Amino acid sequence: MNVRYRSFPLHPETPEEGLSLQSLFGADSERMEGMLAHLRRTADELGLPFAARTMTYNSRLAQELGQWAAGLGREGQFHNAAFHAYFAEGSNVAKKEVLLDICRASGLPVDEAAEVLASRSFAAAVDADWQLARRLGVTAVPTFIVGDQRLVGAQPYEALEWLVRQPRG
Repeated sequence: MNVRYRSFPLHPETPEEGLSLQSLFGADSERMEGMLAHLRRTADELGLPFAARTMTYNSRLAQELGQWAAGLGREGQFHNAAFHAYFAEGSNVAKKEVLLDICRASGLPVDEAAEVLASRSFAAAVDADWQLARRLGVTAVPTFIVGDQRLVGAQPYEALEWLVRQPRG
C-alpha cells in the first residue's frame, strides 16, 4: 500500500511572519501550557520530535513544494524534513529560505525548488487537494483514510496497522 500525502488548509489565513499559538487558540498562558504539555506527551509516546513551540506558520508554500517533491519521487524525504523543521526546530515554513534549506536537507535540487516557489507552478495541485479535503469532510491533520475508514490525529503503529488491514467493500 502506498502512502499519498495530501495538502490541507490548516490556518491558511496565517500571515508569513506567523501567529502566536496563544493568539490562534485564544488561550491564556496556563491553558496554552496545558495544551502544549498534552502535545509533548503524545509526541513522546509516538517517538516524534516536538519542540517547545509558541508560534504557528503558514504552510501553503511548503505544500506546493511537497507536490513538486512527489513528482520527483522524493515526497517522503521532503515531508520528513519539513516535519522536523517545523515541529522539532520551530522553523517558519512560510519563509522561502527555510523551504530551500528543507529541500537541500531532502536532497532536492534547490535551484528547481526556487523556481517552483517563484512560479507557484504547484498552486493548482494544492487547491485541488484542499477541495478534496472539504468534499471528504477532513477537518484535522493528520487524517488517515483507507477506503471508507479513517483515523484522525497522531496514531500509534497498531492503529494504523488496523486501518490498513480492514476489508474494503
